[in-house]
Amino acid sequence: MKGINKLAIVLIVGVMFSSSLELRAGNEQRVGQAGATQLQINPWARTTGLGGANIASVSGLEATFANVAGLAFTESTELIFSRSNYLMYGNNQSVSNINTFGFSQKMGESSVLALSIMSMGFGEIDITTENIPEGGIGTYSPSLTNIGVSYAKEFSNSIYGGVTLRLISEKIYNLNSSGACFDAGIQYVTGASDHVRFGVSLKNIGSRMLYGGDGLSFRGNAEEGDYFLTISQRSNDFELPSLLNIGLSYDLPMLTEEHRVSTSGTFTSNSFQKDQFRLGLEYAFRELVMLRGGYVFQEEVTNSSYEATMSGLCAGLSVELPMGSSKFGIDYSYRDSKVFQGTHSIGVRIDL
Repeated sequence: MKGINKLAIVLIVGVMFSSSLELRAGNEQRVGQAGATQLQINPWARTTGLGGANIASVSGLEATFANVAGLAFTESTELIFSRSNYLMYGNNQSVSNINTFGFSQKMGESSVLALSIMSMGFGEIDITTENIPEGGIGTYSPSLTNIGVSYAKEFSNSIYGGVTLRLISEKIYNLNSSGACFDAGIQYVTGASDHVRFGVSLKNIGSRMLYGGDGLSFRGNAEEGDYFLTISQRSNDFELPSLLNIGLSYDLPMLTEEHRVSTSGTFTSNSFQKDQFRLGLEYAFRELVMLRGGYVFQEEVTNSSYEATMSGLCAGLSVELPMGSSKFGIDYSYRDSKVFQGTHSIGVRIDL
């Protein structure tokens, strides 16, 4: 069994290392060349309060986005419902409403399986054509959906690993695209009281995607004659926004066990934009009330040549209510943005 565990660790690290060789870290010349950028949006309310800085210490179902290795810390069964008003503007309006559901279940002594579904909606948009630019001929509603199946395992008291297979769907009424990618992650826990953690996660590694559908064709008159021809255009394929996270977390020594103060930091190496540095601080009282804050730094914040949307300060609050052997929790977070008026997220968590 020990040999199998060591082999699995070697395979996970090997896949992450070999894949990371293909990443072009912080290449600003490739900004805008990737598609399916919703894969970079964290839909969960708890981890976004830290700005995603807790790659090394994230645990439970929310780890399926940040670092799937943390899913291995699930104790039994966990369910989360989360909603985000993404990029607010005007009179309490948002660019998109993100609804997310997740379910995880511990299997045996050391393995955990999870399912997560994220859906982005943009409301009703008027259909316009070249001949009817004012609309009035109906509406359509774009839909972006990601479905992830995750598996995590505790290989030892110090080493945890996991992988996620994610299916991607983007569509409007006459155009659609689909694809798949995978995430992989590891966490290493050390220290006399497990107060030091190190984590690495590789995200959004998959094949290119391509759009297809009736939206790429149109009817036109033939050069001679009264009949019509249907002309189809080809869509160029696009890459996924792959990235690599490297994080460290440290729990400060406290006089009593009722209090916990955790610091965390993560470096994000992006393939299609500048790199990011994330810092987070969390205080917990008896693991029932938790306050957290973070900061996401990206060079473009001070450079007017490119507007970095999701950067800056973030904060969050969590309240856990024990119910016998189960827990009911409420999470809230706010993320600042240079463009628009930030993002609000709220989630409901049930631990059975």
